[in-house]
Amino acid sequence: MDFLSVNKVLEEVDSPVNGKIRVVRTLGLGTYLQAEGLTQSGGIVDGFWRRLLGKVKKEKPEIENCLILGLGGGSAAMRVKKLWPQAEVTGVDVDPLMVELGRKYLGLDGVKEVIEDASDFTIDADRKSQKYDLILIDTYLGSSYPPEFERDDFLIRIRRLLENNGLAVFNRLYYGEKRPAAMRFGAKLERFFAKVDYVFPEANLMFLCRR
Repeated sequence: MDFLSVNKVLEEVDSPVNGKIRVVRTLGLGTYLQAEGLTQSGGIVDGFWRRLLGKVKKEKPEIENCLILGLGGGSAAMRVKKLWPQAEVTGVDVDPLMVELGRKYLGLDGVKEVIEDASDFTIDADRKSQKYDLILIDTYLGSSYPPEFERDDFLIRIRRLLENNGLAVFNRLYYGEKRPAAMRFGAKLERFFAKVDYVFPEANLMFLCRR
């Protein structure tokens, strides 16, 4: 079968935040959003969120409030809504174009969308003493993980925003030169959280952190 016959670019936009975003449909992976050539939502990203959140469901059968930092096209958000239909899900993203494409192509719906820098959002939420059962942190811009999301003050806020039995999940890329940085980040998380589990889906490393 001709490769080009099963891969189609549905839309391409230039984002001031993520650069060129492409919406691609393939025979095997369905529709997904790419930035810098990396899948951000849909496709394999939807697959690893499905598997990871399936594990979380066994530990946390009930979730009332979920915060997603780095909503993107909404893969994680829609998996949360499927597993915990009654949960109130707040999704924060700095790029309105990415969120708009998620609504248009990936079925993003039923989520409280906030267009804001994720770090700024946590400052305001901390001031208001908001609490969440589940926090997902997926704050990549293309293949870059902004250093502000590794800072001590940010990690302290994430811990404070968690309910006492809450769970925070950090997503990091884990391939080539990104592996040492991801492992260093894991070691840092262990200083801020009582327990940190490492899960390796595809070319990613997910840190499951508990207070």
